[in-house]
Amino acid sequence: MILGLLQLSSPTLPLGAYSYSEGLETLVERGAIADDDSLFYWLLQELQIGAVRMEAAVMVRAFRGFKKRDFSGLSTWNKWLSAAKETSELRQQSWQMGNSLWGLLLELESVSEAANSDSPLKVALTTIGKPCNYAIAFGVGAANWNLDEKMALLGYLQSWTSHAIGAGVKLIPLGQTVGQKLLFKSNKTIAEVAEEILLLKDDDLASCSWGLSLASMAHEVQYTRLFRS
Repeated sequence: MILGLLQLSSPTLPLGAYSYSEGLETLVERGAIADDDSLFYWLLQELQIGAVRMEAAVMVRAFRGFKKRDFSGLSTWNKWLSAAKETSELRQQSWQMGNSLWGLLLELESVSEAANSDSPLKVALTTIGKPCNYAIAFGVGAANWNLDEKMALLGYLQSWTSHAIGAGVKLIPLGQTVGQKLLFKSNKTIAEVAEEILLLKDDDLASCSWGLSLASMAHEVQYTRLFRS
């Protein structure tokens, strides 16, 4: 079980996550984030009230929906999350990573002795269709691999944090050791936020990330860029 979690949340998973900064590049360019302290503050705000918190909550719903074989519910949450994206850049990122993860999950299932044309994973993909958001694909993949729900949530949040820190290390720039210290310092907040997310009702799903949204929109027309968007 732990091996599956490590693989699913690994930064080396070929989904293209490394090529996105989610507006962080714009914030660094404008001087809003200029050192490890300001980067850490941004990380905490995003985890506590930002879009990643809401997306993680939808991931949990995808996990539970797949366990119940509620494929129509999965499709509904996928559409809901697409509509909740505040910029086309963030939406396209989620779709690209989600579609890539779907393809990878199917490739990995093809090497399983239990693989067949009527597998729940393939039925879910057919029902949801494309584009598929990353949080949906992650939740389905975690449930399909029989991972623990809370551990999958922690892996999702830690993976996002790790990618965000990686972008900050390149952009500010910071040393790799500083990046690892930031990730270690984030663990407490990740654990606390995970506990909160597990208790959220559907009507509680919301985020406050208008600053990130403005940065994301500005990044598309930024003069020089290291990241896609």
